[in-house]
Amino acid sequence: MEVILIENIDKLGHRGQLVKVADGYGRNFLLPKRLAVAATPQNRKWVEQQRVRFLKLEAKEKGEAADLAQILEGVSLTFVRKSGEQGALFGSVTAIDVAEGLSAQGYKIDRRKIQLPNPLKVVGEYNVPVRLHREVTVTLKVKVEAEGGPAAPEPAEEQTAPAAAPASETAAEQPSASAPAETGV
Repeated sequence: MEVILIENIDKLGHRGQLVKVADGYGRNFLLPKRLAVAATPQNRKWVEQQRVRFLKLEAKEKGEAADLAQILEGVSLTFVRKSGEQGALFGSVTAIDVAEGLSAQGYKIDRRKIQLPNPLKVVGEYNVPVRLHREVTVTLKVKVEAEGGPAAPEPAEEQTAPAAAPASETAAEQPSASAPAETGV
């Protein structure tokens, strides 16, 4: 089935382009959602008349995306997650989390535009590309931190043993062999 695209569709084509698609994809998805029209002679003439409008719309969308890209260049997001000793997260930071973080700062970006191939599973700083338009991509700085921050060393007073403890106090603090030992479980 040949259709003429009314909207840009990733991995298929651009607005105003004639493409050949499977019958089911065209009939059940593209046509009902008004993303394309059937490639009849009448629709081909209509698309030729609309080509100038499509070009203006494309230029407007690209300009808006470029403006948004300039604003987003300075944006950085920080996520605090629980992690293990080696910095591996117990969960992960996904494109949905990044989209929610942007919306919390007042930017409405669709999660599908965030080009995060794999979820972030390790503490660190990352550059995450966001594709605002097929020709405009911006990179966000995403920082993933461990919950509670880096483990702070204990104060030096608690780490060192008392210099001269009386023998009676030391014996009283140690559990006797007959008494059951308490475990910190």
